[in-house]
Amino acid sequence: IQRSRSEDIAPLRVNGQCHLQYYVEDNNKPRVENFLVKLWVNPPTEIYLQGDVAFDAKAITLGSNEDEFWLSMKPKEISSYWWGKWPDKTSFGKLTVSPELLLEALGITAIDSEENWSLSKEGDFDVLTKQEGQAEIKKIYISNCDYLIRKIEYLDEGRPAAVTELDEYEEVLKGFFVPGVIKITNCTDDGGKDSERITFNLKSIKTTSFTEVQRKVLFSRPQPQGFKHIYKIVGDSIVEQPQ
Repeated sequence: IQRSRSEDIAPLRVNGQCHLQYYVEDNNKPRVENFLVKLWVNPPTEIYLQGDVAFDAKAITLGSNEDEFWLSMKPKEISSYWWGKWPDKTSFGKLTVSPELLLEALGITAIDSEENWSLSKEGDFDVLTKQEGQAEIKKIYISNCDYLIRKIEYLDEGRPAAVTELDEYEEVLKGFFVPGVIKITNCTDDGGKDSERITFNLKSIKTTSFTEVQRKVLFSRPQPQGFKHIYKIVGDSIVEQPQ
């Protein structure tokens, strides 16, 4: 599958729009944001996104490098910063926007090896399923028509914990396609209306290159400053840290 060969993928710079629905603690009504995003990707592990909300160009940021990942959200109702180290992480976590899920949506590291994968058919899709022990942990749905990935399910005890849906692909390099629409749903236990959803509509997807100085600026984790809450992700746990 071409989308797993991250060594063949050129660095990308992307502009677009984002629609985000999330929930604030002690409030049952969803918060909705629509904002412009800029995205830089340097395969296989480096990504940086910033979202412009209410004239703050960095109101929402996320990023990762070979060692760490992070997400910050500045709207006052949430004002939170999450971070972790890849070796300490045992699942994709329950981040509103996960750098890992976004990297995979863009076609990077979706299939890490041939081990523990099985192939089946469901309707118009070839389905790759990854297992850990006896448990299914991920399903990748590949269209029989164009051989592009249309959906990735992340499973927890057999139920979808997160679902990524991909559409409107654009060929940015020969044989390498990037989805123009990425929809990520962090599912509640019943997959219902309280799920958090984020949709990216990518309008400009271009190859680029980064100097070492640019890489250091874009893909180094910023220290948390000015946030009400700071969390560290360890294993499957999200632990609040003292200020």
